[in-house]
Amino acid sequence: MSGGSSCLVLITVGLGLICVLLLIFIILQHITITAERDLIKSYKNTVEEFNQTINSLQDKYTDLMTEKHQLQNNFNSFSQKKLELESKVTSLSEELKKEASKRGCFFMSIELKNWSDSRQYCRDRGGDLVIINTEEKQRHISSFTTERVWIGLSDTEQEGIMKWVNNSPLKQGFWFKGEPNNYNGDEDCIELNYKRETLNSWNDRKCSDKIKGICEK
Repeated sequence: MSGGSSCLVLITVGLGLICVLLLIFIILQHITITAERDLIKSYKNTVEEFNQTINSLQDKYTDLMTEKHQLQNNFNSFSQKKLELESKVTSLSEELKKEASKRGCFFMSIELKNWSDSRQYCRDRGGDLVIINTEEKQRHISSFTTERVWIGLSDTEQEGIMKWVNNSPLKQGFWFKGEPNNYNGDEDCIELNYKRETLNSWNDRKCSDKIKGICEK
């Protein structure tokens, strides 16, 4: 083989190797670019998922904060109502105490006694025969009275001048029709007759008659 032919063969082989290397380079570049593109795509997907997760968490956080504010408002409202109820309970308790103090403690004598002895029975126990100076008290006493009873009213000192056991004058009476009539001239003590209408149940009778009495502390 001549020298020129050998040179041509070498050039051809060299060019072939260069083409093979170029092809390999191109293939490697393609593989690299494809891998990078897939990596970038995967990164973008990851970033999008991350952003979606962040947005979802942000929405949940916003909802939770809204719910927290609502619960706080409800709590404040309940606390206010609790204070109002406590105030009403306190006020009601005070009113009940005042009412109980106005009404006092009532009890009935056990034995049948005349007016004076009935009064002494009450006084021996820290009270006196009941004074009824309001319609409310008249209704209250009548509500638990089941028999004729003495009350703390009489005109023993001066006929026709009714006075209570504390020496205060009678201002409002709850008399049965035609009473007081001082029948036979010796009816000076007052009873409450449970058989009569609530606001028309007082009657004068002999102080020596023996019935039970209503006491008040």
